[in-house]
Amino acid sequence: MTENIISVLSGMLSVDVILCMILGVAVGIIVGALPGLSATLAVALMLPFTFGMDAGAGILLLIGAYCGGVYGGSITAILIRTPGTPASVATVADGYALTKQGKAYEALTVALLTSVIGGLLSGLALLFIAPVIAKVAISFGPPEYFALAAFGLTIIASVSGESLAKGLMMAGIGLLLTTTGIDPYEGQQRFIFGMNFLYSGIGMIPAMIGVFAIAEVFNQIEVRIKSVADEFGDIQVDTKKKFPLRRLKKLMPNVIRSSLTGIIVGATPGTGGAIAAFIAYNNEKTLSKNPDEFGKGSFAGIAAAETANNATTGATLIPMLTLGIPGDTVTAILLGALTIHGLSPGPKLFTEHGVLVYTVILGFFVVNLIMFIEGKFAIKWFSKITQVPSSILLPIILLLCLVGAYSSNNSFTSVGIALFFGLFGYVLSKFKFPMAPLLIAMVLGQLTEMSLRQSLIMSDGSPLIFVQRPITLVFLILAVLSISLPFIKASRNKKDRNRD
Repeated sequence: MTENIISVLSGMLSVDVILCMILGVAVGIIVGALPGLSATLAVALMLPFTFGMDAGAGILLLIGAYCGGVYGGSITAILIRTPGTPASVATVADGYALTKQGKAYEALTVALLTSVIGGLLSGLALLFIAPVIAKVAISFGPPEYFALAAFGLTIIASVSGESLAKGLMMAGIGLLLTTTGIDPYEGQQRFIFGMNFLYSGIGMIPAMIGVFAIAEVFNQIEVRIKSVADEFGDIQVDTKKKFPLRRLKKLMPNVIRSSLTGIIVGATPGTGGAIAAFIAYNNEKTLSKNPDEFGKGSFAGIAAAETANNATTGATLIPMLTLGIPGDTVTAILLGALTIHGLSPGPKLFTEHGVLVYTVILGFFVVNLIMFIEGKFAIKWFSKITQVPSSILLPIILLLCLVGAYSSNNSFTSVGIALFFGLFGYVLSKFKFPMAPLLIAMVLGQLTEMSLRQSLIMSDGSPLIFVQRPITLVFLILAVLSISLPFIKASRNKKDRNRD
């Protein structure tokens, strides 16, 4: 690990890589601060720009957008009572209460400082935990990869929202889409339907841009918000005040506890920043000597929520880099980005592309430091971000999406696929079908099929190979438990309702 760290420092600190991180963080903060436009959209929007880049610079651009997007959601949560991203929902009550008390600058500063600290601590977890997991997983063969992919697919149960059935339906569609094209073993056509452009399969990039970015643009056009600041007027942030550092010192136990919460939740596939923020917020309210202050303008409440949701950013990369399991939609896009650059996420990534992995890990620390610098200088301009008219913003985003889809393979067919998936995602979202299961299935589908077929070739068609290898058996047991738990929980809730 030490050798890799030393070898990547010079390359990582090159001007082009630093500029990529600066740009990624800036775009992430701006997109994250705009209500309705999430960190996922920021990453999807930046994805096409990485095609011609070096893999390390491209991934760090996306990670910058990811971290900036998660932090950016706190800005509008504090200023106008509207969380920019779901991860900042827990920040709304205390943040806006402090704004009404004339303490918007202090609230924004606490959010920035705790976000950076949470991000840096999660980076430490990524640096020290990920290589250990990768070292254990380096002995994986096709059966282990199949069991791992199967376990990864069970994450769908956790990201299906209110309806598991709808989540499973979307996952089924995603798996079906991965079989489109030419069979990798037999060379047979599969689900081409006479359309020649499907020979190479459904492009992951146009699909991702369509489902997340274009579908969200359609949703925002429907809402037709002229300016998110219309209701609140011109918000002023008094930056002449000095933030008392003793306040941060008092919050440090809170920050440490909330960071641990964010790291644990983030490393658990199928969770995310919103869950971590609410758990940390509830924990600190329980431990507080003045719990009644929470929700009425508590700096401790902001610190807990913002530390936890930013502490998930590094932790979510642990299962993605080491096992190839995307824990949420953002890491699914990052997983797709690695694949586009010819890299196979998983244990071999650390041995075959160790320099790249440590470039990303060390770059994660630099991204958080850049986020602090950009956030510190831009606090006084944050109120202006909320006044961008959607009539200007949405056409620009849509144009960037279409250009990105075209540039994925220089074909207008990709633009059509992106628009199709955008309409597909927009329509199904009206019926509350979750999009995350679709993307996770598309990312893991090919690995599942190939490792299954390779395993059966190894065993001459005998499925016993999956229970004769200890690691494979462990992952399959985890997969069964992961599938069973939502049903057990639903059954218990039903029994509790019947008792009441």
